[in-house]
Amino acid sequence: MAASDRMALGPLVGSIDQGTSSTRFLVFNAKTAELLSHHQVEIQQKFPKEGWVEQDPMEILKSVHECVERTCEKLQQLNIDLSNIKAIGVSNQRETTVVWDKTTGEPLYNAIVWLDLRTQSTVERLVKKLPGKNKNFFKCRTGLPISTYFSAVKVRWLLDNVRDVRLAVDNGTAMFGTIDSWLIWSLTGGKDGGVHCTDVTNASRTMLFNIHSLDWDPELCHFFDIPMKILPKVRSSSEIYGLMKSGALTGVPISGCLGDQSAALVGQMCFQDGQAKNTYGTGCFLLCNTGQKAVFSEHGLLTTIAYKLGRDKPVCYALEGSVAIAGAVVRWLRDNLGIVKTSQEVEKLAAEVGTSYGCYFVPAFSGLYAPYWEPSARGIICGLTQFTNRNHIAFAALEAVCFQTREILDAINKDSGIPLQQLQVDGGMTNNKVLMQLQSDILSIPVVKPSMPETTALGAAMAAGAAEGVGIWSLNPGDLTAVTCERFEPQINPEESEFRYARWKKAVKKSMGWETSEVPPNGDPSIFCSLPLGFFIMSSMIMLIGAKYVSG
Repeated sequence: MAASDRMALGPLVGSIDQGTSSTRFLVFNAKTAELLSHHQVEIQQKFPKEGWVEQDPMEILKSVHECVERTCEKLQQLNIDLSNIKAIGVSNQRETTVVWDKTTGEPLYNAIVWLDLRTQSTVERLVKKLPGKNKNFFKCRTGLPISTYFSAVKVRWLLDNVRDVRLAVDNGTAMFGTIDSWLIWSLTGGKDGGVHCTDVTNASRTMLFNIHSLDWDPELCHFFDIPMKILPKVRSSSEIYGLMKSGALTGVPISGCLGDQSAALVGQMCFQDGQAKNTYGTGCFLLCNTGQKAVFSEHGLLTTIAYKLGRDKPVCYALEGSVAIAGAVVRWLRDNLGIVKTSQEVEKLAAEVGTSYGCYFVPAFSGLYAPYWEPSARGIICGLTQFTNRNHIAFAALEAVCFQTREILDAINKDSGIPLQQLQVDGGMTNNKVLMQLQSDILSIPVVKPSMPETTALGAAMAAGAAEGVGIWSLNPGDLTAVTCERFEPQINPEESEFRYARWKKAVKKSMGWETSEVPPNGDPSIFCSLPLGFFIMSSMIMLIGAKYVSG
């Protein structure tokens, strides 16, 4: 590339996209929003016990460093000057909880992932303390019900169960944060002066944050018994937090921070009231911008902060429908059942049959999120016959993602009173054309997918580039780059869509009430924990063996 071409390239913005399944670093042109280069590293999820989901915070941090360095190498191979990168944004998996020691820079326990269910007994204990045992008691302040999903109960579990965390809190060396806080603190110096902060979108997912006053709520912290001294400082989503202290981009400001779903809303340019997007990642998240007014749902949705794009800019809110398992069901088919070798094969299997033949899959691996908030649910596959094969199960898995989206879209339409006329989509699963067509069929409205699907990373880059002191990315509507899109129109009649949806709802009801937090006596569900029954079975086995020996 000639020097004149490099000059014409203009300023660039990097974006760290740290998700549940992988970490990526992407670099965009601030004037055209063109993606120039990226690198991705898959992240290991650990399942030490049933319902537990953990990740290693050091592995996450290492993956960020690796992605930044590899992307910078690719840019240099394209003869792009790294000094053109003027800012870095961060988008992250929300709610996932890290507690670390500020003197050593080391995590005190694995990150407890947003999907984790270990805190169900903690949730039940806390709900019993509330008037009327109402899990929505704090919703007017937080926008959230008390649930295993959010960070406060994860921190409470760590304080109750991890000695190192309790000691660090007592010694004044503990720091808490969601993944954004952990990364920004580490990248801006760590134990040598790292900046301990978060943004309003991530703070609003902790259950410790008042979404009206935009600050940590002392009464909530007292209720959960979490010391405020371990909490990060809350900042806007677009301002300079600190500078990179190591690696190829040393000295570049980190100036944008958004929880991944808020980042996707910004990346889809949903800046007007009533605009909505649905992101298909590990989970599935539909956000509808409600402007500067916090709207509270009567149909199982969350009220969350959409963004605050500058210290002096207004905060905007969103209604959110959260689905725990979307892309994760494809990973489960691959890793747990082994019916495919790659995630891409699921699309091929589903396309070969074009129907589930009456098979319905409810992937409630972590209970049901919106609109039910039912932690007792567990995954089921029903409607099986001798004719059912892996193709039908693959199709049913994709259909399940679409049915779950239909449930939260219905809830948003009821709360807003204005049905969406089309659905804007993004995320890794949108590359699956069978899924996108299915989604349009089940919703009976068009589904619109941008040709550049990396909207989450783009949103974080936009926030970083627009920050005061950076100022290289204009968020004025007239300056935003027009996006080309692929459009999927419904191809089945509404009656068929309603019939399939009704069958799905029937399956959902059957998935509920499977699990409780009660532990069997002695924690052992084995029949041999009952001495009389165990003795009866063992003596019967001995008699059978003896009879066979005598007859022989």
